[in-house]
Amino acid sequence: MTSTVAVIGLGAMGLPMAARLAERFEVRGFDIADQRLALADQHGVAPAASAVEAVSGAQAVIVAVRTGEQLRELLFGEAGLAEHLDEGAVVILTSTVGTDGIAELAERLAESGASLVDAPLSGGPVRAGQGDLLIVVGAAPAALAVAQPVLEQLASTLTVVGDKPGDGQALKTVNQLLCGVHIAAAAEALALADALGLDRERTLEALSAGAAGSFMLANRGPRALQAYDEGGAEVLSRLDIFVKDLGIVGAAARAQHLAVPVAAAAEQLFLLGEAQGLGALDDSAVIRVVAPIRRSPQA
Repeated sequence: MTSTVAVIGLGAMGLPMAARLAERFEVRGFDIADQRLALADQHGVAPAASAVEAVSGAQAVIVAVRTGEQLRELLFGEAGLAEHLDEGAVVILTSTVGTDGIAELAERLAESGASLVDAPLSGGPVRAGQGDLLIVVGAAPAALAVAQPVLEQLASTLTVVGDKPGDGQALKTVNQLLCGVHIAAAAEALALADALGLDRERTLEALSAGAAGSFMLANRGPRALQAYDEGGAEVLSRLDIFVKDLGIVGAAARAQHLAVPVAAAAEQLFLLGEAQGLGALDDSAVIRVVAPIRRSPQA
């Protein structure tokens, strides 16, 4: 049975996931920022003095890193967490890092007696704290059996897409193609409505209720309308995340000799946004790339 979980990294996603897991499991968390450790303690998560201390004795270890290279460094580099994992422990990768090198990392981890569970997720910090995430999984059945109680505590939708690490990353890559394109399309649509002098809120309401609606339009649309306000919209998903993720999409498509011109166009908008200093803003701020200023009076 899985009773102890370690969460390495207590940032925007790591902390609410750790707090959610603490409702059911003993959870130890580690972060390099003392203030995040203090917050974790307030949410029922035992703060660890080091990553090694956090993973010792844990049956499941959740890691959220930006790239595959960071995962490699965490497990086999200076931190060397792989050699401190218990026999039979699982490392649950929740990030979108692409498929490159995942199979190799899983093989190296197996040599240490542990397993890699490829489980990229979507949903944002609020849904993480509510256990309302979408998680897609690629993992061997034995590893999945250890990780499943943890994943079920975090997910409202848990889909096993394959029996090997890398399968989850593959499906998440496809998911991010659609998400990036939908956000970019929503930004263009709302910018055009603004330029035509339409009431922005009424336009968003009408579009969301019809055939042109999408999750991203309904979710990002209201924040896109706040993108021009002082301070912008609350940052729930950074714009530069889609620079990374659509880069992964492009690399995967090129490796398969597949053209993805719509995804490539969306990637350019996010790259332009990053170049214009919008990378740390909410990804809905991509509307400011399409239309740097509002064209119609505030409704």
